Amino acid sequence: MGAAALATLMLAPPDAQAATSAGAPVHRPSASPNPSATPSARPSARPPARPSASPSPSSSPSPSASPSSALAPPDVRIHTYAYGSHARQTMDVWWHTTGPRRPAVFVIHGGWWSGGDKKYMKSISRSYSELGYTVVNLDYRLSGDAAWPAQRTDVLTAVSAVRRHAASFNTDPGRYVLVGFSAGGHLAAAVGAYGDGRPGLRGVVGISPPVSPLSAFADGSAFGTKEQQKLRKAAIKLAGGCTPAKCPRIWSSMEVPFHASPGDPPMLAFHSSEEFVPPYQSEMLKDSLASVGVRMIVKTMAGTQHSSPLYREPGVAETVQSWIVARLGRVAG
Repeated sequence: MGAAALATLMLAPPDAQAATSAGAPVHRPSASPNPSATPSARPSARPPARPSASPSPSSSPSPSASPSSALAPPDVRIHTYAYGSHARQTMDVWWHTTGPRRPAVFVIHGGWWSGGDKKYMKSISRSYSELGYTVVNLDYRLSGDAAWPAQRTDVLTAVSAVRRHAASFNTDPGRYVLVGFSAGGHLAAAVGAYGDGRPGLRGVVGISPPVSPLSAFADGSAFGTKEQQKLRKAAIKLAGGCTPAKCPRIWSSMEVPFHASPGDPPMLAFHSSEEFVPPYQSEMLKDSLASVGVRMIVKTMAGTQHSSPLYREPGVAETVQSWIVARLGRVAG
């Protein structure tokens, strides 16, 4: 389905959604995403000096500070912070205490917008930390917690909080990328296309990103596959239970190709040729971005793999990492 056909589903023009301004990450032990985790031999580290500007750490060990993170570089500190009052508004920050200020990689998990958890992104977070970057692995409110645009607002808020406290994390606030998986890829692209570019955002990566919920709605009719029908229901839930005909403004806001602008960052997307989030969704976004002078690369792999399994296919992670290095630069020292 092309952009023109999708537009016929809309009854009103897009509406603008204001991002909530972010407050400082706050200490909230009860919001730890894995309170039953066993403390590791390496306790959570304290944030760097400058307590007046430093976010307050969680008193319990970060889930990423468990034994599974033992391979993190020796100068890396890992802490869980709250960037809002909801239990899911938390993020694990991996930062290097030595060397120059590092660019940041924000990792956004998938899960049909209604599930998933940042704990499944630990190994991916570690891989970017080992490249020398600050890594922010974040949770966000799910569709069962709040309807759109709460999820996009949460990503914007987390990014804002980290950038404001960049000195505490030895991080360069002017250089970061977003990497999203499945539904998280939709959120990453939606943030990338929000307004006319975001300060400091150098690139967006989506692995199987459903950037066109309107396409997912159409593909998930009675003639669609089981997974496509599930994605259609998930998109309706994200929209607060409304179909495109009943809530056109919400669906227009969710539709990333509708929001391309010249200040948007370059983007990269990976799909499998036969997965239930078809490559043509990203091709639509690519065309929209090209019309305003922004480059997007869409790569298609053979098979049906989706999201993280696709990322583990030979060459995919390496290609993504090389693309990110080209956007952020290599970290010296």
